[in-house]
Amino acid sequence: MPRRNSTVRGREFGAGVRAALDRTGLSYRAVAKLVGWDFAKLSDLLNGKGGVSEMDLSRLLGACHTPLEECRRLHELFRAAREEGWWQVYDGKLPVQVTTLIEHEDAATKLIGWYLGIVPGLLQTADYSRAMLKVWSTIEASEIETRVQARLARQQILESPKKFVFFIHEQALRLPVGGPDVWSAQLHHLLRMLVRPNIVIRVVPTAIGAHPGTMGDFKMMKFEKIPTVVFVESENSSIFLEDKASIETYTKVLNALDQVALDEEQSRRLITDIVT
Repeated sequence: MPRRNSTVRGREFGAGVRAALDRTGLSYRAVAKLVGWDFAKLSDLLNGKGGVSEMDLSRLLGACHTPLEECRRLHELFRAAREEGWWQVYDGKLPVQVTTLIEHEDAATKLIGWYLGIVPGLLQTADYSRAMLKVWSTIEASEIETRVQARLARQQILESPKKFVFFIHEQALRLPVGGPDVWSAQLHHLLRMLVRPNIVIRVVPTAIGAHPGTMGDFKMMKFEKIPTVVFVESENSSIFLEDKASIETYTKVLNALDQVALDEEQSRRLITDIVT
């Protein structure tokens, strides 16, 4: 396989191969020696640079005693690893955690999101999240608490030094999710989050009318060494965009939102006005 640029699917493939290697309990150098490879060849594979054939991959996964289903998944990723963008369709509903998203969020140095209808998941209180999940038709009652706890655990990423910028429409702040008490507690939580130096909240006011974000929510992730990725989520699927045209389009949307959104202090005052 020729060398290639890093892509979302390529990185997912690399993560899967690492997991297969880790399950052997051997060092990566030992596994490379076991299959007769230079360590540099294995390193290139793990870093999404290609340089191996599908037969090479089969030999490596066989040496790692990788289960058949996982072998099939990794071979599919290998064959599509050079393709930009990835539409992941799930069986009926989104999983509790989107693994590909988590891996990219962890690697990102800056996350910028636009939220039209509800408070971002990373900023939600447990009660707010619980109230939202209860009204989603695709979520079973038996799994609500699992999803709430998973969302709260994911919020630990806010403790990292990476930068978070949240553009939120005013209507999302005024929507009384869960009733007055839950809603009020959520707004107070946002005010507490604003104290953190790595978190920026910018409110797009309702009074401006039509605005650049009317097409819907999305999240942009910026990295130190790999290209920017945009994530868009729906009821039972998610899309990772990384082609130049898409990144330029969503960058224009964010730049336009930056022009119409209130600044940080104005946003803080608006949230305070709403909650009082």
